[in-house]
Amino acid sequence: MFKKRHFKFDFWTIVTICIVLVFALFLAYPLFSLFASGFKDPETQQFTMSNFAKFFGKKYYLRTLGHSFLVTACTTVLAVAIGAPLAYATTVFKIRGKGLVDILVIISMLSPPFIGAYSWIILGGRSGTITEFFKNVFGIVTPSIYGFGGILLVLTLRLYPFIYLYTKGALKNVDVSLSEAAESLGCSGFKKVTTVILPLIAPTILAGSLLVFMNALADFGTPMLIGEGYTVMPVLIYSEFISEMGGQANFAAALAVILVVITGIMFLAQKYIVNRKSFTMSSLRPIQASKLHGIKNTLLHLGVYAIVLLSVVPQITVIYTSFKATKGAMFADGFSLDSYKSIFKNLGTPIINTYKFGLIALVIIIVMAMFIAYITTRRKSWLTNVIDSMTMFPYIIPGSVLGITLLLAFNDKPILLSGTATIIIIAFVVRRLPYTLRSSAAILYQISPSMEEAAISLGDSPVKTFFKVTAVMMLPGVMSGAILSWITIINELSSSVILYTGKTRTMSVAIYTEVIRASYGTAAALASILTVTTIASLLLFFKLSGSKEVKL
Repeated sequence: MFKKRHFKFDFWTIVTICIVLVFALFLAYPLFSLFASGFKDPETQQFTMSNFAKFFGKKYYLRTLGHSFLVTACTTVLAVAIGAPLAYATTVFKIRGKGLVDILVIISMLSPPFIGAYSWIILGGRSGTITEFFKNVFGIVTPSIYGFGGILLVLTLRLYPFIYLYTKGALKNVDVSLSEAAESLGCSGFKKVTTVILPLIAPTILAGSLLVFMNALADFGTPMLIGEGYTVMPVLIYSEFISEMGGQANFAAALAVILVVITGIMFLAQKYIVNRKSFTMSSLRPIQASKLHGIKNTLLHLGVYAIVLLSVVPQITVIYTSFKATKGAMFADGFSLDSYKSIFKNLGTPIINTYKFGLIALVIIIVMAMFIAYITTRRKSWLTNVIDSMTMFPYIIPGSVLGITLLLAFNDKPILLSGTATIIIIAFVVRRLPYTLRSSAAILYQISPSMEEAAISLGDSPVKTFFKVTAVMMLPGVMSGAILSWITIINELSSSVILYTGKTRTMSVAIYTEVIRASYGTAAALASILTVTTIASLLLFFKLSGSKEVKL
């Protein structure tokens, strides 16, 4: 006789199925729609490879792909060249104001990249402050901020903090006895770093490099604002999609497919390499910072402060220029609140939308992150493993591509979401869920299951135990991750600029459109509000987490 097996539909089974359905509807289905659209003929809607043949058959499109690889590769190399030595310097040597240095580096990383592009236009544009100064005082024509050089500058200064934070975290796990052993065998300073320390932290630097590469490849705002003919893939996808909106956006979908495949291959390659090379380090005696003396100490401090100052130039610039007097769209002598009066009078809707959409998305993210973290750590199964894998997809989908996938999937009945606030909120949730999810899972691993078992033994149901005990204990970790999700939500541009309408514009989209119109005063005022919100949220994160670090 065979024993019948009954499938029990308890609360967590229902939650698991609901989460799978949500991912299937708002991630898997849009991606399938994207791939299907990329293989369709614009006229007949029949299966074809013509869209891809068009891309690989024209030098202009291949040149654009080459531009993207060149920008991302150079940005990644420069980010490592700046971030890794800076992390080493601030870990191994005593730096005055090290805490403030860390905070300013993190602020520069979490601020939207297009604000950096806008700020450098104000400083180094054709009529920029730095440009005019060198021209009038020294008669020197400074290099143009537009094109490849400008894109590289902005992206490097924004993305090197990823390498900095990853490397700094790895260096804290290096046992000082390894360095001492190397010194006892005759290794000097530079040789010790290259033969002992660098191999130990290389997998971590590689992981940070992938994050830099992905962000640089997916960035839309920076090359759109200062590219001026130096076209990269996200800008090309946006341009083709907007121009195709009157008919079919199949070619834009094909471009998006190519970008997703490239990022997917890079992600899998990085995981393979890291898994082969990674190892666990136990730091019984972590590196203790020592003090340099004389000229070396002075040069070290000057170098660190110079890099950090360059990093926060965008934030300083936007706040300063937001108080400049304006005459029409141009800046005038003196200071005033005209720009702020203008945005509250004419651009109040984007400000309200940013906070309203962001808060709704954040509530959904917190609830989903807590549930997903619980079922993937406490109720492991093949289905929860599928969910865990699906949560990694937002890391490899550029924002502009996500925007297009959602429009292609929900641009017709029975689920018509295009042009609504709902589709923007969905984009926010899909892209920014991983931040809260990772912190939720991390805190859950620190909570002993015996706490839940004790509550159940006293008569509480498993569901009641989760809400009364587990969820309450998870809350500090969840909220710290939620604040990072919040910061990235309010700064989101690449997907929002694809999905917005006049009624659903957010602050990031409004800043972008104001810069395009050369209305720099109102753009600066909006950017200042966004920057202040970001800084306040970051300080709240430090308060709740009890740390001065952001773990990525």
